[in-house]
This record gives sequence, C-alpha cells and structure tokens, in this order.
Amino acid sequence: MKSLDDNQAQDIVSIPLEGKSNIADHMIIAEGRSTRQVASMAQKLAEHIKQAGGEARIEGLANADWVLIDAGDVIVHIFRPEVRSFYNLERMWAVGEDGEEDSSEAQAAEA
Repeated sequence: MKSLDDNQAQDIVSIPLEGKSNIADHMIIAEGRSTRQVASMAQKLAEHIKQAGGEARIEGLANADWVLIDAGDVIVHIFRPEVRSFYNLERMWAVGEDGEEDSSEAQAAEA
C-alpha cells in the first residue's frame, strides 16, 4: 500500500478475504484521478512487486478505467472514481463492524 500512497492514490481500502474467498487473502481498492494516473500507479505497483521477488499480472491497462493487479495472495483494483462507484466492490465484500457480513447482504443471500 505504500506504493499506492507514494503515487497519490485516493480512498485506499483494504479488505481481508481470508475465509470468504479462495481467490486471494486480501483485496486492496484504490482510485486515481485520471486514466493516465491509474495506468501509472498500476505499472509502478507491478514493478515494485516484481522487484520484491513477487509476480504481478495486470489486466485492464489498455483502457485504464479499472486496472486489476493479481499478485497471488493480494489482488489490487485501481479505478477511476466514477467506475469505482459504478461497480462498488466495497459493498460486494462489505463486512459489519463486528466482522459479520453486512446484514442486507446476508438477507439477500438467504432469499
């Protein structure tokens, strides 16, 4: 997340996925002000991960409205603000303050 902070990412959210999904242990969601900033942040983060000895696959770099960086146990989504609000991933993975699923989502899952 330091790399995102250093590149002026906005509204960074970290979501633990352990026990909720087998795709990753952690998800990070952030946004950039423009497609150029989103693409730059994604490339720099992927480079930083590779320099640290990890692997990073990038998807969505061509349009840079929503770029996904898959670093194995951590998935990073970098959005432009309006795209982030449209997809609203935070709500999809929301947990309440007590660590339980958001009650509205739990009710929808039961229906």
